Amino acid sequence: MHMPNSQSALELVRVSKRYGAVTAVDAIDLKIPAGSYCCLLGPSGCGKTSTLRMIAGHEVVSEGDVLLGNRNITYLPAAERGTAMMFQSYALFPHLTVLDNVAFSLRMKGVAKAERQQRAQALLERVAMGPYAQRRPAELSGGQQQRVALARALITEPRALLLDEPLSALDPFLRVRMRAELKRWQAELGFTFVHVTHSQEEAMALADQVVVMNGGRIEQVASPHEVFNRPASEFVARFMGGHNVLAQDGGKVSVRADLIRLARQRPEGVPAVEARIAAVEYQGSYVLVELAHDEIADFTAIVPEADFFAAPWQAGEAAQVFWQATDAHRLG
Repeated sequence: MHMPNSQSALELVRVSKRYGAVTAVDAIDLKIPAGSYCCLLGPSGCGKTSTLRMIAGHEVVSEGDVLLGNRNITYLPAAERGTAMMFQSYALFPHLTVLDNVAFSLRMKGVAKAERQQRAQALLERVAMGPYAQRRPAELSGGQQQRVALARALITEPRALLLDEPLSALDPFLRVRMRAELKRWQAELGFTFVHVTHSQEEAMALADQVVVMNGGRIEQVASPHEVFNRPASEFVARFMGGHNVLAQDGGKVSVRADLIRLARQRPEGVPAVEARIAAVEYQGSYVLVELAHDEIADFTAIVPEADFFAAPWQAGEAAQVFWQATDAHRLG
C-alpha cells in the first residue's frame, strides 16, 4: 500500500486553465512535498477546484506541466496518473454493495473476483467499515459513506490522493471527527494528500502546507501557522479571518483580533484609535466585539471571557482601541 516517498511529490509548472475567454487558473507554480497534506484554500471561483481537476486528469491543462514524482503526467489519462480522486458527493454507486463499490476499479482492470474482493475487504477493515461490506450506500450515514469513498480511492494504490471538499456534506460535529481521521490516515499511509476547501478552519486543522488562492493565482504558500501569523497580503489577512487590516505609515498592517485591546482611558506609549462598540457576541471562552470606525472596515476585537465580564462593554460605548507595535504585521 505504501509507495516510495519521493514518487509522491507533486509539482505544477506554469499551469493555466482557460475556459474560452475566462482564465480560471493563471500560470501557477506550486511544489507539494512528498508525503505532505496540502490544502488548496480560497473562495468560490478562485481556481482551486480547476487546479485539483487538472492534477486528476479530469480537466485538460491549457498550458504548463503537472509532474508526479519523476513523471510528467500532464497528458496521461486519469487512470494512468497514479492519482485517485475523492469527490464531494462521494459518488458511490447506489445499486452496488459497499464491497463492490470499493472493488469497482479493480473489476474495470480485469482483476479476478476473489482477489479484488479480498483487497476491498482488507481496505474496508482499515477504515473501520468491515462489518458493512454487504450494505448499500443508502443504508450508511454520511461519515460511513465517506469512509467507503476513501477505501475506494485507496484501492488503486495512488501516489497522491485528491480530495474535493470531502467534508462539506457532513454536519459540524462529524466534520471535526472526520478531519481527525483524514489526518490520521494521511500520516499512516504516508503519501501526498491534496485537499480543496473553502474553510479556513479545515485547512488550519489539516494542512502541512496551505495554498491560498484568489482569482486564479496563488497569494501565499506556507504552513498554517505562517499563513495565520504572517499573511502575505491584505486578501490573505481578510480571508483567513481573525485579522484587522489597518493603515499605518503609508502602508497596511494586519493585527490579529485577539491581540487588540480595549480601554476606557487612552493608553500611553502604544498605537490607539477611538472607535464605538457596534455589537457584542458571547462565544463561550471569549467575546467577539465588533467595532465601528469610519476608516477601518470589519474592525473586531476578541476579548477573553474573564476580561470582558470584569468590565463589560455595551453597544454604543466609545472605546480606546490599542495594540502592541510588535503585533502589527506589515502586508505586502
